[in-house]
Amino acid sequence: MDSNRKTAIIAGVLLIAATAASILSSPFLTSINSSNYLLDVSANGNQVMVGALLSFIAAAASAGIAISLYPILRKYNEGLALGSVGFRIIEAVFYIVGVIGLLSLLTLSQEFVKAGAPAASYFQILGALILLVRDRAGFVFGVIAFSLGALMYYYVFYQSKLIPRWLSGWGIVGATLCMVAGMLVMFRLIIPVSTIHIILNLPIAVQEMVLAVWLIVKGFNPSVIASEPHVGS
Repeated sequence: MDSNRKTAIIAGVLLIAATAASILSSPFLTSINSSNYLLDVSANGNQVMVGALLSFIAAAASAGIAISLYPILRKYNEGLALGSVGFRIIEAVFYIVGVIGLLSLLTLSQEFVKAGAPAASYFQILGALILLVRDRAGFVFGVIAFSLGALMYYYVFYQSKLIPRWLSGWGIVGATLCMVAGMLVMFRLIIPVSTIHIILNLPIAVQEMVLAVWLIVKGFNPSVIASEPHVGS
């Protein structure tokens, strides 16, 4: 198995890992959406820890996708390949900020319970602030960084024909819709995980799974790989 084939498989596995870890984390984090989250988060501390761990795995895998693709994509457009790595690392950083927010909320919730669930408003203020930071990091800035990074490497894919153009074109459309969703959340025109939010994110979610399977099963277009373009061309 040559290095290009290995790269395709690694990228495909990371695409699946990032999506699977993100989806699997959701059931473990339902307590943060409760109206009594300061009590419920503490009562479900182990679940929140598992959800935070899965979110961290998703963040690491997200950065790994662009990093794994870089050696291939740099041969076709080094600037965009490097840009995609940069934005997807920024995405991972924002997701990790969200993980830190989860752990901070868990600590706050535990202290709230130890204090006898007082009516003191500073617990609620801190909790609301932590949730706001987590939501903005995960559903706005992380999503926008992901979209920019994805647009860069899907554009290189489209130009180079390393994967079928219908698949890379689908990625460009999906990443654009994902960015729109992030912007709408930022300006509070929609809320995260609402129907319209899910609809806007669904195309890229499905596309990335199709891309993952394609890379694992088919790999990159061998005729394009054989052409061996100059770096930065």
